[in-house]
Amino acid sequence: MSGPAMQVRLLSERAVLPRYQTEGAAGMDLSACLPEERPEIVLEPGRIAVIPTGIAVAVPVGFEAQVRPRSGLGTKHGITLPNAPGTIDSDYRGEVLVPLINHGREPFTVTHGMRVAQMVIAPVARVAVQAVERLDETGRGVGGFGSTGRQ
Repeated sequence: MSGPAMQVRLLSERAVLPRYQTEGAAGMDLSACLPEERPEIVLEPGRIAVIPTGIAVAVPVGFEAQVRPRSGLGTKHGITLPNAPGTIDSDYRGEVLVPLINHGREPFTVTHGMRVAQMVIAPVARVAVQAVERLDETGRGVGGFGSTGRQ
């Protein structure tokens, strides 16, 4: 299965191209690109660190790149993204950065080349926004958080 092409620019010779790990993977792994003089970042519990990937991407028009946590880091160490999923728009050309937060109880060390997140390419629908006086009625109405689970 193939889709549109996405151009990737390596900003460092230490950068790793994103890649799908299996034939059925929805996301490509993003790897930490840390400088030789500081090849580790220690993420203390409760702290956030922005991890460089050393790449810039040209997401095809009509798509977005969603940056999502890796399930293994979350379940084993409490490492996730504070803004999951993050969005990379098709017109962004800067370095892909991955904010990580440590929800675990122990410090976590991010090392150069470590797979820190995954990137899913998804289509984006745009709508025309219209201001109106009233919205149509629904069965739910104005019921908010948790309202659909009530009897």
